[in-house]
Amino acid sequence: MELDEVIITKAIVEQFFRKFADHVETDIAIAGGGPSGLVAGYFLAKAGKKVVLFERKLSVGGGMWGGGMLFNEIVVQKAALPILDEFGISYREFQKNYYTADSVESISTLISKSMQAGLTIFNCVSAEDVLMRKSRVTGLVLNWSAVEMTRLHVDPLAVRSQFIVDATGHETSVVRLVQEKVPGKLKTPSGKIEGEKSMWSDKAESLTLKNTREVFPGLYVAGMAANATFGGPRMGPIFGGMLLSGEKVAHMLLRGLSPKAK
Repeated sequence: MELDEVIITKAIVEQFFRKFADHVETDIAIAGGGPSGLVAGYFLAKAGKKVVLFERKLSVGGGMWGGGMLFNEIVVQKAALPILDEFGISYREFQKNYYTADSVESISTLISKSMQAGLTIFNCVSAEDVLMRKSRVTGLVLNWSAVEMTRLHVDPLAVRSQFIVDATGHETSVVRLVQEKVPGKLKTPSGKIEGEKSMWSDKAESLTLKNTREVFPGLYVAGMAANATFGGPRMGPIFGGMLLSGEKVAHMLLRGLSPKAK
């Protein structure tokens, strides 16, 4: 049977737009496809919520792919092992409380299992603004990352969501948009982004969890975005806090979502 290029094109276009149209209104929209965003999406989708993740890069996974300085191993402390077990990611004990995992296996498994749980991911899509209603963030304003990179003047499209999670890491992209454009103050000591501090792994891991919370009505932060927003240090290639942060924000949102949300 001869393959028809036009049918191939129509299949991609029609299926993509069906998928996108189905996600212009969701329970939760996550910006950033690193480990915290993926774990959050996994637990939310597993609980039956409609959740979508937008990643500005072509590849999903954030900085976990490269391990530490392109040595593709990561370290995870004992407290986060239940999440690795949940996803079926293999790990090895290095010494007490220090476990290593292959970074490629880890992030590829997080991506695969989160999508199998029901998370929908759109890559090469950037959040360039937020939807705002009466002092509350109600959605994301999106454009293709290629449009953003080339600075073309192309109007964006918008999606509505009950809650937004900024899991964009060091950049705090969504929080930064809210700080610059939305009336009101962030729920930080200064009312603004406090800024990421230099590496201190022990402090960073504990503060990642503490700082995973609502930073503006309707907007939550997770992972490195939480520390950068609230002024915590970076942690380097140890990922337990990132994984636990994603789990924590998912449980926080599940408590806040309406029981009737679909």
